[in-house]
Amino acid sequence: MSDALVIRSADQDDIPTIGFLAHTIWPVVYSEIISPEQIDYMLTMMYSPDSLLHQIEEQGHQFILAEVDQEEVGFASYGKVDGAVWKLHKLYVLPSMHGKGVGRALLDMVEEEVRTQNGAHLILNVNKRNKAVQFYTSMGFEIEREAVLDIGNGYVMDDYVMGKDV
Repeated sequence: MSDALVIRSADQDDIPTIGFLAHTIWPVVYSEIISPEQIDYMLTMMYSPDSLLHQIEEQGHQFILAEVDQEEVGFASYGKVDGAVWKLHKLYVLPSMHGKGVGRALLDMVEEEVRTQNGAHLILNVNKRNKAVQFYTSMGFEIEREAVLDIGNGYVMDDYVMGKDV
């Protein structure tokens, strides 16, 4: 891993970068899990500029970006759920950067921010068939329950809800 890994806060000016990263990462990461049609549907639903702006301005999601040698290689978002419970909404890293500590650095930053804001428990949703389940387990998360979420257009997300005390 380069010494030039930087995790920084993202804002509205970073919406095009976040969208670009999602559209680059999702087809690779999810190609064996969900159909190309569902990938397209979910990217449009969650990563259009309007959707990202809504997440930041209306839903209180805080985004952070990972940069290596001044190039964006991943992102995460998180927000308060209720009381001391926070949620990791998104954590994605370019496949070429998997296994190089970028995801861990993003998650470490989220956990630090949650603790700073008096959070005590961090939850996330992850597709049951996603290899990231092993990553989150290695980072101390445990499966708390299963959730099947209807996201419209005949599609569902078949997830584990994982959590850990921070």
